[in-house]
Amino acid sequence: MWGICRRTVVGMSKPCGFVKPCHLVKPVSASRVAGRYLTHQKGLPSLPVPPLQQTCERYITALEPIVEVDELKHTKELLDEFKKAGGIGDRLQSGLEKRASNTDNWLSEWWVQIAYLEYRLPVVVHSSPGLVLPRMKFSDKQGQIRFAAKLIAGVLDFKTMIDNETLPVEYLGGKPLCMNQYYEVLSSCRIPGLKRDSVVNHAKSSHPPKHITVVHNFQFFVLDVYNNDGTPLTVDQLCVQLEKICSLSLETCMEPVGILTTQHRDAWGKAYLNLINDKTNKESISAIQRSIFTLCLDGAMPQVSDEMYHSCAATQMLHGGGSRWNSGNRWFDKTLQFIVGENGACGANYEHAPAEGPPIVALIDHVVEYTRKLETVQSPKVPLPVPQKLHFNITPEIKTDIEEAKRNMNILAEDLDMRVMVFGHFGKNVPKLHNMSPDAFIQMALQLAYYRMHQRCCSTYESASLRMYRRGRTDTIRSVSNASAFFVKTFDDPSKQNTEKVGAMEKAVKAHRAYTNMAVTGQAIDRHLLGLKLQAIEEKLPVPDIFKDTAYSKALHYQLSTSQVPSKTDCVMCFGPVVPNGYGVCYNPMDDHINFALSSFNTCKETSAGLLAQAVTDALLDMRRLLEQTPRAKL
Repeated sequence: MWGICRRTVVGMSKPCGFVKPCHLVKPVSASRVAGRYLTHQKGLPSLPVPPLQQTCERYITALEPIVEVDELKHTKELLDEFKKAGGIGDRLQSGLEKRASNTDNWLSEWWVQIAYLEYRLPVVVHSSPGLVLPRMKFSDKQGQIRFAAKLIAGVLDFKTMIDNETLPVEYLGGKPLCMNQYYEVLSSCRIPGLKRDSVVNHAKSSHPPKHITVVHNFQFFVLDVYNNDGTPLTVDQLCVQLEKICSLSLETCMEPVGILTTQHRDAWGKAYLNLINDKTNKESISAIQRSIFTLCLDGAMPQVSDEMYHSCAATQMLHGGGSRWNSGNRWFDKTLQFIVGENGACGANYEHAPAEGPPIVALIDHVVEYTRKLETVQSPKVPLPVPQKLHFNITPEIKTDIEEAKRNMNILAEDLDMRVMVFGHFGKNVPKLHNMSPDAFIQMALQLAYYRMHQRCCSTYESASLRMYRRGRTDTIRSVSNASAFFVKTFDDPSKQNTEKVGAMEKAVKAHRAYTNMAVTGQAIDRHLLGLKLQAIEEKLPVPDIFKDTAYSKALHYQLSTSQVPSKTDCVMCFGPVVPNGYGVCYNPMDDHINFALSSFNTCKETSAGLLAQAVTDALLDMRRLLEQTPRAKL
């Protein structure tokens, strides 16, 4: 529920993020929280370590709908051995509890390393989400520049709240949430390594950056966004500067150095060392890494039908469309990239390591609202310096790396099938009318759609926030339960009465809601199991057999990887599947419609994003029809 991160760490394989439902999050006034960030953080509880027996019991229950009977029997035997008194499970549990007592958060450091920085597939598609905004009302260069200038001003306005520590504290169910991630997204960047990456945040340096990076026609520029007196540039001033950048980069003959950031992390790590051997290159990359954020002024995108426009725009936000289009007009290691296309296609892409979805969506909502305001600030009549172009010296070896990155990016772009669907028949209003959680209702529709397509249940990931706890990240909501499995098998059974079907739906929705509450309070199973495994590695002990079990691999093979990302803005976030034969599904439930972004890989013949989109539409409509036709549902 509520998220972005899907990296599931299969034993250490790959999940990730969260955005809370807006109606549950209550801000307090900025004046009451000014300067209280550190005090607020210290007042939050530490992430608990769940009881070992509880996790073992819940693990077996979670496996029941997705593994065979003989596999389950074998897993129970392994668990009995693992958890017996005085055994390896007890030892690892004690070690984890000791770690929890000595750290702010026993999971967070491990999680960032395992889920992100040691993850070696490209961040593009596999890790970094894209976000598609509603199509903006401009279709020429001047309109593009004007909107981009307003966008920059909106981000700087939000940054002021971060700098002054006046961001309203968020609450979930009456409890304050950790605000740390808001302080991690600006002026930060991922740095490639040979076997493990790192993240650097320059906002915390003694001289925090005053510039952004602008990319146009694959060329990078430093744009100072503050005047000498410390005031941010006005929209008019920003327009002047962006016009200068576009004039200085009319030609597209430059090598698209940015496309190197789309590579497999090991390959990029090697190319990066080679690239920064040159002093000019090193200084240019340092300027990108230090910048507050990156603004990508994109060229054309493929011409498609109106029906496919949003799907095409989503691929531009997620990966840029390949080397022929805008994949080289990016620096994918940058935590935050805003993308403004010349045809009104706008959005963002963010690198996942520093944060989940909430700060990104809050920032986007703020920026979109800001761009709609009338501008009243008068521009000072002072000459502005010409934005500094960043230069790169391209050796034959670097040229070879760029060509390889182009080929690989094109293969990945061709492979990804992305479908954005606006389900316009109803939104949050219908589940609420029937006293059901909208998120749980949509999750059960996904279960029904998948079951109808594949005739089985599959391991399903939905991210839950652990932000009730200091430096909390995410845990997994397991949307497949015995109740959901019974519901999807019952729904199309002609021998069952409607009242039975509605009863099964209600139980499935309640089971999902119960697991969600368990997850957000730190009592789910996935991060605890991962912690026990990592504790064994930390203590240099053999990894217990339960983590080598086929059932554990199946549990972490998320063929449905999902996130709810609600926002005030009528937008949708998108990401790729986390397994080759899986789907990525992100949705934004509005009052009277639901925005979906669904993805699959074309190389997998079992999956189809388009067919899943149709199946989800049918499932949602059939579920509503059943509720309306069955009097019991209105009690």
